Amino acid sequence: MRLYKNFNIFKKHKKSIILIGNFDGVHLGHQKLFKLATKYKKKFKLKIGVVTFEPMPKMYFNHKIKNFRISNIIQKNKILKDLGIDFVITKKFDKKFSKIKANFFIKNILYKKLNAKYIFVSNNFRFGNKREGDVKQLIRSEKTYNYKIIKPKPLILKNKVISSSFIRKLLEKGKLKKVNSLLNRKWSIEGVVQRGRQQGKKIGFPTCNIDIKDYVIAMPGVYAAKVRQQNVKKPLKAIANLGYRPTFNQKKILLEVHIFNFSGNLYNKYLSVEFIKFIRKEKKFNNVNQLKKQIQSDLKTAKKS
Repeated sequence: MRLYKNFNIFKKHKKSIILIGNFDGVHLGHQKLFKLATKYKKKFKLKIGVVTFEPMPKMYFNHKIKNFRISNIIQKNKILKDLGIDFVITKKFDKKFSKIKANFFIKNILYKKLNAKYIFVSNNFRFGNKREGDVKQLIRSEKTYNYKIIKPKPLILKNKVISSSFIRKLLEKGKLKKVNSLLNRKWSIEGVVQRGRQQGKKIGFPTCNIDIKDYVIAMPGVYAAKVRQQNVKKPLKAIANLGYRPTFNQKKILLEVHIFNFSGNLYNKYLSVEFIKFIRKEKKFNNVNQLKKQIQSDLKTAKKS
């Protein structure tokens, strides 16, 4: 899969099927979309490309939104590759790009730069300066610029539209099992192991500390988990604490992971932490001994998961 940072793509990727969106989490709704695109790929013998933006436009326009992502860029690209996508354009979303006119986007990017043949967008897709462009405008320009707009129906399960915003709400409520089913995989946070305050080590439970950056804050608490290292096939069973560590008066949200039967050094290593099962909500203990007793109980639960 080829990765681009702008719309100057190779000739072999022009005249392709283009899907435009954030695709945060690449959930079942997105996967349905890519399966349909794959049918077009086989039928018309075309490549499939994804156009996405960084930062996500909603985060760009509202700087107060900090913890929002279901998956980071690295994860998203891995999943898209597994789904058979041929190339991904991750366009930097900045002031200059946000000011371009809708007609300019259609004529100069979709037509001249990409020469797209089929364009997949959601029915509520908006683009251009002040969100002036919409799907109706894209459809009006079909004949002029020789493309066809495809508006797939959203995935609806139990009368609920499956969307990234719905999954974020489920994570915040601790509905991990439901989230994992809608992602068709285990939700995970990836990041580099940082040196922390060593509090876990002091009480006999050393942890890998990972800054969650702009991931959505799932229900603070304890989770059964699995840890994956780069270039290592077998995952390691673990227990994870996502929260503020109220017993130690921690102010910043942090992901701490204790890996079972592991003694190696993982500082500065890039890890993927898969959330398997929600065990309990975070709580403040009166003293460290109470905390240690609870951790022992949590460990037993996590090992059985």
